[in-house]
Amino acid sequence: MSKPIRVITIVGARPQFVKAAAVSRAIARFNSSDTTMSHERADGARLEESIVHTGQHYDANMSQVFFDELNIPVPKHHLGVGSGSHGRQTGLMLEKIEEVLLGSRPDWVLVYGDTNSTLAGSIAAVKLHIPVAHVEAGLRSFNRRMPEEINRVAADSISDMLLCPTETAVMNLLREGVTRGVFNVGDVMYDSVLFNTALAEKQSRILETLKIEPKSYFLATLHRAENTDEPGRLESIFAAFARSTMPIILPLHPRTQKVMQGRAMRVAPHVRIIDPLPYLDILMLEKNAVGVLTDSGGMQKEAYFFGVPCVTMRDETEWVELVDAGANRLVGADTYRIFDAMAWAQAWKPAKAAASLYGDGNAGAKIVSLLAKGVRP
Repeated sequence: MSKPIRVITIVGARPQFVKAAAVSRAIARFNSSDTTMSHERADGARLEESIVHTGQHYDANMSQVFFDELNIPVPKHHLGVGSGSHGRQTGLMLEKIEEVLLGSRPDWVLVYGDTNSTLAGSIAAVKLHIPVAHVEAGLRSFNRRMPEEINRVAADSISDMLLCPTETAVMNLLREGVTRGVFNVGDVMYDSVLFNTALAEKQSRILETLKIEPKSYFLATLHRAENTDEPGRLESIFAAFARSTMPIILPLHPRTQKVMQGRAMRVAPHVRIIDPLPYLDILMLEKNAVGVLTDSGGMQKEAYFFGVPCVTMRDETEWVELVDAGANRLVGADTYRIFDAMAWAQAWKPAKAAASLYGDGNAGAKIVSLLAKGVRP
């Protein structure tokens, strides 16, 4: 049997683990003797994956239960970097990731998205002349004040394989003069939602726990610094929530909670603040909501996969195709625009199938096939 193709996957936050799990499952299928992907294997090729968790975001929910519940492989390396300034955090990651890479010398380093872990993993690998594959390449908000924008642009510029989730992402790279090693594989989050929704349907009891009926509420999330750290924006958002004609379920991010407590903010009685929830519960709340109100990136897509309209409380989005498709309204933190968009969401009807924008739910398999073939520019 030929030598396995060694892949180091570098992740640092819970959403990245959920996405990476789609590729890990595809690797397991690829290596299986009875897989439908067997025709992709050449000369008995196998992939050997090791997961590195930088510890960028410490999440109390990421216990063994988290990995078991979502069928996610447990990391082989936990670097324990923790929180800190961007410079300190990224520097510590670089040092520790380099040690792992020097000890293993993988054939590929696989990074996801736009976090400091993404940037550190990419830089550490390229300086050791190890090829980098970037999942979710080509996304752009065109707002260089966002740390995520800097991370994704920098990672794209040094990656050997750019694994784009949409045609929009491909075109963004083309406008920047990047054409080599670019592949539109579809969105691994679509793979993940298809897989995890089936689990959620069996395991989650969140609707019963909260005693709510499907399509009787909005689901909201609010955590971005641009909203939480500016008093005017946060107050404007909650003023819009207060005008809602429907209950709003708000699993409150710890940072937002701390800010609200510090300002002694009050919320309307129909805004139901609850503790952060496990991923499967969030999926069920998204699926059954009238609409989603969020400043998250990933939740914009998840809402679309479920045929649920999204109101994005940001000034820009990486997922512009959702706005173009009429499934997402970009409203910033303006009270009246948010309130108007909530009325729009209540009357909204889906127009396009999810797969038309984000692939066919087999992005993980396509990524594995490219890694196995060693496709490089």
